[in-house]
Amino acid sequence: MSYRIGQGIDFHQLAEGRELWLGGVKIPHTKGAVGHSDADVLLHAICDAMLGALALGDIGMHFPDTSSEFKNIDSKILLQRTYDLVAGKGYQVVNVDSTVCLEQPKIKPHVAAMKTAIAGILRITEDDVSVKATTTEQMGFAGREEGLVAYASVLLQKK
Repeated sequence: MSYRIGQGIDFHQLAEGRELWLGGVKIPHTKGAVGHSDADVLLHAICDAMLGALALGDIGMHFPDTSSEFKNIDSKILLQRTYDLVAGKGYQVVNVDSTVCLEQPKIKPHVAAMKTAIAGILRITEDDVSVKATTTEQMGFAGREEGLVAYASVLLQKK
C-alpha cells in the first residue's frame, strides 16, 4: 500500500457584516471571514493538505482568487473538486486531523455538523475526521479577533 501525508494551513481576516463558515457549517457570530470565496479556513486547509500530499500545488493554483468562477463559492464545492482530483490520481482519504485557532465563537456545538459535512464529501466516516479548536490566549491577530487560522493534516492511501 502506498500512503501520502499532507499538511495545510489557511488564514483569513475577520470583519463585521460577513458570514462565518467553518467546516462547511454556518456559525452564528458578529464577525465572519473575509475572502474571495465563503472564506471557510477549515475547508481550505483540508484542501491544501490533500493537494500537498500528492504534490498537486495549492488551493490558489486550482481555484484562483482572480477568477470570477470562484467568487463567493461555497467551499464545500472546492473540497469536493479537490477530492475529485485526489481520487483521479487513484487515492482515497484515510483520515483528517484539523485545528481551528480563534478566540470567539466557541465551535464545540458545531463540531458534529462539521465532521458530518467533511466526512460526506471525503467519503469517510465522522470517526475519521478530527476537528479541534484552540484560542491563542488573546495573543496575535487571532487573539485580537482580527482573523482566524486553521491547520489540517490528511492521510491518503492508494486505492
